[in-house]
Amino acid sequence: MLRAIAQDERSQLRNKELATDRVVEALREALRVPRHRVATKPSKAAKQRRLEQKKRRGETKKLRRPPGD
Repeated sequence: MLRAIAQDERSQLRNKELATDRVVEALREALRVPRHRVATKPSKAAKQRRLEQKKRRGETKKLRRPPGD
């Protein structure tokens, strides 16, 4: 059972119209099929950039170490 109540306006006719609109909107939302996300993978260039950044970051950290390590 689906029920919609509207007491927004002073007019009974207008409240019936609003309630009908709410029922229609609820049905539209219930019948809507959500889109499925399509998984993508990073490009070859993006993987290469990421690895280069990791190497540079590692070199920077290595230079911060004391000389004995």
